[in-house]
Amino acid sequence: MTPLDFVVSLALISVVAGALGALVGLGGGVVIVPVLTILYGINIRLAIGASIVSVIATSSGAAAAYVRERMANLRVGMFLEVATTTGALSGAFLTTVLPARLLFVFFAAVLGYSALATFKRRHRAAPLSASNDRIANALSLHGSYYDPAERREIAYHVVRTRLGLTLMYVAGLVSALLGIGSGALKVPAMDGAMRLPMKVSTATSNFMIGVTAAASAGVYFMRGQIDPIIAAPVAVGILAGATIGARVLNSVTSATIRIVFVVVLVAISLEMLQKGIAG
Repeated sequence: MTPLDFVVSLALISVVAGALGALVGLGGGVVIVPVLTILYGINIRLAIGASIVSVIATSSGAAAAYVRERMANLRVGMFLEVATTTGALSGAFLTTVLPARLLFVFFAAVLGYSALATFKRRHRAAPLSASNDRIANALSLHGSYYDPAERREIAYHVVRTRLGLTLMYVAGLVSALLGIGSGALKVPAMDGAMRLPMKVSTATSNFMIGVTAAASAGVYFMRGQIDPIIAAPVAVGILAGATIGARVLNSVTSATIRIVFVVVLVAISLEMLQKGIAG
């Protein structure tokens, strides 16, 4: 494969990755890391470095649209970002002491857990109409948004903020270790633990992932683990795909997003587990 073929093919794949990442709130890295390591044979740490850049691009492409449409809950995002950023900084320094094979297996385990947890909630009841969570009430974390697919305003209340903070620290740690934007844990944490609607969880995750990735991007850059030849086409493709994904979200139901979320995670989890076992 010539350098031009490599750049063009990677950019096209990145468009698909960006669309999926924006739609389900995972960030483009959830597709890009397996593609770079399995399809192109690139070292996982260089793949993670490129993915960190792609995650920032995904957030830039989708977050603005989600904020404008009130799907992203900015108060929840900034509240949880404190824990996520702390976890991201911790994870960035741990990558040098963990073997690549272990990262593959860990990646697979995280995605497998997220897929199972989301599948169990596929028929969950409507959002909560009240909350006794003192932090959520004091910070006014509750909100509402208009859902074009259901043609109605949907109000929701936030619960279990302390559990959410703990899970977000772990999400940030995973983000830096695996370069997946931490959406694989952020979305289930907000959707399951804190009881935000799936669309709000997806939109808020897209808003948050760019900040989380930026917290660890500098560390990867200083180590020389961000290759411009890899990162540039990935970022361009991801940005285009994220813009498409943000538009698609409006026209689909929350149940559909959950199914897409589960399918994407299961497929990639199996691929990465095989890679980790094969060594």
